[in-house]
Amino acid sequence: MTGTAGLHGALTRLPAFAGLPSGALEPMPRRGVAHDHVRLAGRGLVARVPRWSQLGLDPLANLEQQATAFRRAAPSGHTPELAAVLPPGPELPMGALVVTEIVGRPPRLPGEMPAIARALAALHALALPPHDERPPLPAPADPVAATLAQVERQAVWFERAGLAPDASALLRKELQSARAFRCTAPIPITLVGSDVHPGNFLIDDAGKAWFTDLEKAQYGHPAIDLAHASLYTSTKWEREVAAVLTPDEVAAFHAAWEAAVPPALAEAVRPWRRPLRRLTWLRTLSWMARWRVEGAALSPDMPDSLAAHMDAHAVDVLRPDILRRVAAEWC
Repeated sequence: MTGTAGLHGALTRLPAFAGLPSGALEPMPRRGVAHDHVRLAGRGLVARVPRWSQLGLDPLANLEQQATAFRRAAPSGHTPELAAVLPPGPELPMGALVVTEIVGRPPRLPGEMPAIARALAALHALALPPHDERPPLPAPADPVAATLAQVERQAVWFERAGLAPDASALLRKELQSARAFRCTAPIPITLVGSDVHPGNFLIDDAGKAWFTDLEKAQYGHPAIDLAHASLYTSTKWEREVAAVLTPDEVAAFHAAWEAAVPPALAEAVRPWRRPLRRLTWLRTLSWMARWRVEGAALSPDMPDSLAAHMDAHAVDVLRPDILRRVAAEWC
């Protein structure tokens, strides 16, 4: 972010921050595409300032949804706690959330994938509220169908991204398989993080994983989280985390998750893991195809090094050889 004056003004209108000196605001290095983060020195807090809504929400709805996500995920013990909400206004157009600061470092893969699995398990094991109490978090009746619909909406970017012919052919085949997929097993529903790539976790001194980005939290299928956390498209996303997991390492990640959730949930998720891994891969690839076309417009003013990494990743994950490598899991 270019300055902290607007954030400071919004903060100091709250009684809890009335005496906060402007020098206490310390912008943190930008790591993601949708938020700036500012440390409140000496308070153990971080301001989370949206730059845009990845879900296309207006500023107030975006803030309300994220605040609700932090409140509901907090009992898991693996997410920051919400401390304050700063409403949108002239000096802070998207508003901001203030959350507890997680002191930690990026995960080291593959060794700390089981810690990420346990954090996800704690989120997935939370009690499920009645359906009418789930808003404003999204709660599709059929999260598998909802994910396929998202892929269909985003798939137009495959045609616009200038992909190699081999890549386009493979993606058309994958889309056909996704459309034809049927599974009669009951669909388990839990609170899910959705954007659970390893770069959205921090590891504290005790080795505990904390999930820090709840923008896309919703009530959905936990197998989608398991896929998104461990696919190539995710494990290579964050520069400080980048790794490629072997099949055995993915299996160990799944085993750690199963050991940490109630047995009934582990059993219910098992038949969905592979097909939803395939569908989640398409969800991410179609988003990356969009980024490949208009990333600079989606998130302007990104640091050059971060933008270059993102652009390179969008090219890499859609290379024919990388697509074939990932698809070999099920083809």
